[in-house]
Amino acid sequence: MEILCDPCPPGGVGTFNPGFWGMNIEDGKTYNLVMHIRSPETLVLTVSLTSSDGLRILVSAVVRVSGTSKWTKLDQSLIAKGTDRTSRLQITANTKGVVWLDQISLMPLDTYKGHGFRTELISMLLDLRPRFLRFPGGCFVEGNSLKNAFRWRDSIGPWEERPGHYGDVWHYWTDDGLGYYEFLQLAEDLNAAPVWVVNIGISHNDEVNTTDVAPLVVDVLDSIESARGSAGSKWGSVRSAMGHPEPFPLKYVALGNEDCKFKIYKSNYPKFYDAIRHSYPDIQLISNCISSSGPFGPPADLYDYHTYTNAANLFRMKNTFDRASRTGPKVFVSEYAVNDKKDAGNGSLLASLAEAAFLTGLEKNSDVVQMACYAPLFVNDNDHSWMPDTIVFNSWQQYGTPSYWMQTFFRESSGAMIHPMTMSSSYSKSLAASAITWQHRKTSFLRVKIVNFGANPINLTISVTWLQARVNRARSTFTVLTSQNFLDENSFSHPNKVVPVTRALLNAAEKMQALLPPYSFTSFDLALDHKLAV
Repeated sequence: MEILCDPCPPGGVGTFNPGFWGMNIEDGKTYNLVMHIRSPETLVLTVSLTSSDGLRILVSAVVRVSGTSKWTKLDQSLIAKGTDRTSRLQITANTKGVVWLDQISLMPLDTYKGHGFRTELISMLLDLRPRFLRFPGGCFVEGNSLKNAFRWRDSIGPWEERPGHYGDVWHYWTDDGLGYYEFLQLAEDLNAAPVWVVNIGISHNDEVNTTDVAPLVVDVLDSIESARGSAGSKWGSVRSAMGHPEPFPLKYVALGNEDCKFKIYKSNYPKFYDAIRHSYPDIQLISNCISSSGPFGPPADLYDYHTYTNAANLFRMKNTFDRASRTGPKVFVSEYAVNDKKDAGNGSLLASLAEAAFLTGLEKNSDVVQMACYAPLFVNDNDHSWMPDTIVFNSWQQYGTPSYWMQTFFRESSGAMIHPMTMSSSYSKSLAASAITWQHRKTSFLRVKIVNFGANPINLTISVTWLQARVNRARSTFTVLTSQNFLDENSFSHPNKVVPVTRALLNAAEKMQALLPPYSFTSFDLALDHKLAV
């Protein structure tokens, strides 16, 4: 920044940055500012948090820059005296001079566990009770070209030393402040298993020949050592220096993302598989090639399955894994969603019902389907590059789409026991259902989940047999996700338009009469008086 005025106008001259569509600055909260500065001469700067037009100053501080050719790290705490949802960081000077600025960061003090994530967004994740976190995401792994693929080595160590890279698939620059280490740390904070997706020499438009992949194989092995190695190992010591001496429990590695369609994948894959299996025999390796995709059946513990489609098709896919092989690799459904614009919009009830039906099928086939997750997880409301998403946010608000709330019906499924069930109805073609038993503290529950994907209300009689426990009527409930229109969505103005509603199930018994509203997802939770014996 070169200041040419002498003297300068009142308030000085300088530069500002609004962050991502404005920064949410709240009265009384502390914000940590870090700047790396150098100037050939002594200079006085004013750093301020202001309104978006610069007219209202929420807080300001004066910092003195000593004349030196070396970079100096400056830390400054700013306590806001006012609230503005679209604030900006402003740096000004009143005297002539030149100052160099680099790696500027402004972060609120009260992030989740001090690790940089917004507490309210992490709270929404925790409410889903995630069991794993897959990172760093789909096409971001590959890039349109290999030069723009994610590089884990460039995303660790002091954040100000990370070079960053251009995410050419989604068209934005990332400084990789959210890097490999931070993803592992986030998985730990969520009490979720990390699933590390690596590049095996393939992008959307170029590739590394199999004869040349040896350095990439070493790179992947080094990344695993960075997570799992002792604090005395080469790469484990880097992790330890970042503040985590104990290894991370990395047990899943996915080799590529949607890459089975590339011929080079079939020749590159064994190089990585063999090396990881030799060095880390306990790691679960995930292939991009499904077992029925052709003669190439790569050795793997799991295979990756992705589906994006319209609502009607995904509803029909509820039986996808009924006839899947019970031998060989398990299934990892790592990306599923209804994304057809006319069905899904910005996240509709109809989309969530089709996804719920699909998940009941996964639940019933949980002997072969080991893991599943919706994608994408987050979207900033100012940049809808992909729609729909699970959680929508801006600088200060957030809400869950109906697909988010649909997933809360399945959060007790991991570790539960699946039970066979039958349905007899003239509307059976528009129904999907599953039943599980699960335990909370000392109470067991039978949960029956039913999707009504049709326009007609349906009367059902639910009959429970062979349960060697009595139903506790007082503690039994039912929960319904529905709305007046099957294309209804949530929004910042109406964040709870489509959310589950839970009521007491007063007639809980061995036989229950149930009315399923049109276009609805209903969960019946029957509390049982003692531990279940079936």
